[in-house]
Amino acid sequence: MAHVVIIGAGQAGAACAAKLRALGFNGQITIIGEESALPYQRPPLSKAYLLGEMDQERLLLRSPDFYADQSITLHLGMPVTAIDTAAQTITLGDEYLAYDDLVLATGSIPRRLPAAVGGDLDGTYTIRTLAYVDAMRSEFVAGRKLVIVGGGYIGLEAAAVGANLGLDVTVLEMAPRILQRVAARETSDYFRALHKEHGVKIMESTSLDRLLGEKHVWGVRLADGRELPADFIITGLGILPATGLAEAAGIVLENGIRTDDMGRTSAPHVWAAGDCASFPWQGGRLRLESVGNAIDQAETVAANIIGMNTPYVAQPWFWSDQYDTKLQIAGLNTGYDLIVTRGPEENALSFWYFRGKTLLAVDAINDSRAYMVGKRLIEQGCSLDPVAISDPTTSLKTLLR
Repeated sequence: MAHVVIIGAGQAGAACAAKLRALGFNGQITIIGEESALPYQRPPLSKAYLLGEMDQERLLLRSPDFYADQSITLHLGMPVTAIDTAAQTITLGDEYLAYDDLVLATGSIPRRLPAAVGGDLDGTYTIRTLAYVDAMRSEFVAGRKLVIVGGGYIGLEAAAVGANLGLDVTVLEMAPRILQRVAARETSDYFRALHKEHGVKIMESTSLDRLLGEKHVWGVRLADGRELPADFIITGLGILPATGLAEAAGIVLENGIRTDDMGRTSAPHVWAAGDCASFPWQGGRLRLESVGNAIDQAETVAANIIGMNTPYVAQPWFWSDQYDTKLQIAGLNTGYDLIVTRGPEENALSFWYFRGKTLLAVDAINDSRAYMVGKRLIEQGCSLDPVAISDPTTSLKTLLR
């Protein structure tokens, strides 16, 4: 009986296993995860779960009964230490587990501050796993001082939670503006103003020298010599693909684990999906860090394991919840040369990214209609008149073909 082994019990790993069964695969399926928790959602960790509005059970991707009902074996809290692609085995503790097909859904790891600048001090946290967030939840007490290093979406979501719970929050961003790597100035300006309205201090073009403390952090020193007090620190410096196992096994890497358009790696019978994997994209290569990509790419891999030969075609989308504001993003804004603003209308606002007349992406703020229409237009590859988008009398639905 064929055996598919999936390393990684996150969104991609769980999606691949479920899709295999949905497509009629009747062989063995084993999911292996480093964490002891059942596969769960990560996005709510920095939002509803950290805020206390979602309990652990609601984080779960599937009920505990699902895996037994679908004959999916779980090995949790058991990290894989090696892959032998020639023998088609993995090392799990003191055991060897044979596979017919292996799926690497190892996800990503958070960037950390080096120990040399205090990154190993107690009271310093990252938001990536359930255990990490559980460890920091007791720190969120009104009146305490929280410093967040990094003004990306994760850092800003944590800042919103802190402000909502009555903490004194400061965000440090080394770049000239928050969200600089991922969004246009217009989106940055909106979220900077939103956070300032809630009492968060945003310090841009501000470099960190080091964290201050002996065992437990008590502050930060900036590159210009200023010192800020802090009861605890959250770092939101982005993530790196978790490629250590693949690299040690001799599997080719290129901004993550290199795959072809089917999800195959350079090793026979080894596939990859999710945050850890890069794939062909518009003449180059792309690695997407998103729930949508993790699910869609993993389901494509499942289909191809059973011989469906389906190329993966990414349809990028993302979201962020901060306070009562929902940002929905469709497409990728790389290479834009024009930003068109639509709104604000009531509480809805959107920013549309163009290259010439080609729509690349849309940032929709409290505007699900703009997001849905923009997503459809991007998927259709439409050429549009940017002026029509900005005209409030234009019905967005009329732009759909």
